[in-house]
Amino acid sequence: MRPDIAALDEAPEGLDAVLPAVVDQVALARLYGEPLFSMPRDLYIPPDALQVFLEAFEGPLDLLLYLIRKQNFNILDIPMAAVTRQYLSYVDEIRASNLELAAEYLLMAAMLIEIKSRMLLPPRKTAEGQEAEDPRAELVRRLLEYEQMKLASQRLAELPQYGRDFLRAQVYVEQALAPRFPDVQVLDLQNAWRDIMKRARLVQHHKISREELSVREHMGIVLRRLQGRKFVEFGELFDPSRGQQVLVVTFIAMLELAKETLIELTQAEAFAPIYVRLAYTPS
Repeated sequence: MRPDIAALDEAPEGLDAVLPAVVDQVALARLYGEPLFSMPRDLYIPPDALQVFLEAFEGPLDLLLYLIRKQNFNILDIPMAAVTRQYLSYVDEIRASNLELAAEYLLMAAMLIEIKSRMLLPPRKTAEGQEAEDPRAELVRRLLEYEQMKLASQRLAELPQYGRDFLRAQVYVEQALAPRFPDVQVLDLQNAWRDIMKRARLVQHHKISREELSVREHMGIVLRRLQGRKFVEFGELFDPSRGQQVLVVTFIAMLELAKETLIELTQAEAFAPIYVRLAYTPS
């Protein structure tokens, strides 16, 4: 016999004991960072360690509905004997591994057994002479309601959901370079009007005359004075020499134009002079 073969036969662990740490083998697993090239001899695997449930149910009604739909039973005429037998076999499986989970299913099992026993008894007639309700009626109603809710939840789950099916697009948009002027406050407009009236009193003339003034006509005058000009100072649109009546009508005409969004009143900053310009709509 060759010496190397004789050394292998005399080794207590056989061939695995004389192999080096790595001999181009693929490690089965790693234990604390060390590779394992063979299964440990003292490894204990529980009998139910590799038990797999192919179907996961959300409760007794879910399991019962699954058993009925899987075998194409008529839900309005449930064969209680077959369904109860299959249901109890599943409950026996989960009792062996999870007793707390089985407690919820045992209540439904008791209900199925009760319905099955009531169906074996002859039907009793009510006081009005009508036949009693089918013992399965309440269970059928609960199953149909549960199936409707389950289908509705599945349809909702199929809808695109934020964070799961899509993300919200975030785009940085640089602000426009055009300055946005602050809005004119009512108090600023009142102060500007007082200044116009003060200037009118300084140059007023005592003339007794009757003059009919048209707001619509002065609206046209204001629009014509704004034509071709970018901004016009508020006070430039008033002529104090024509008297307070004309100033009042001009002011009312400007308010009407602003109300109809034909002109805009703006300021460069707070407490700054008020300017008037023609309003326009970007094309």
